[in-house]
Amino acid sequence: MKKMAAGSFKTKCLAVMDEVRAKHETIIITKHGRPVVKLVPVNTEPDEIYGFLAGKGAVAGDVVSPAITLKEWGTLK
Repeated sequence: MKKMAAGSFKTKCLAVMDEVRAKHETIIITKHGRPVVKLVPVNTEPDEIYGFLAGKGAVAGDVVSPAITLKEWGTLK
C-alpha cells in the first residue's frame, strides 16, 4: 500500500486517481504523517450476496387462496 502526502496528492490528484484505477492499488493520503484518507479502486463486479438464490425457488400450488377452508377454520377453534 502506497502512502502520499496530502500536498502531493493535491497537485497530482487526477493522475493519482488514474493510477489507482489502472493498477488496482490502494493509496493512503497522509497529513503531517498521519493517515487521513484511503483511496481505493472501485469494484465494478456485482456483490455475491445479491441474486445468489435466483432461480433456486419454485411456486408449488396456489399461493393466493387460503390454505384452509372456512369450515376447516371453524373446527380449529
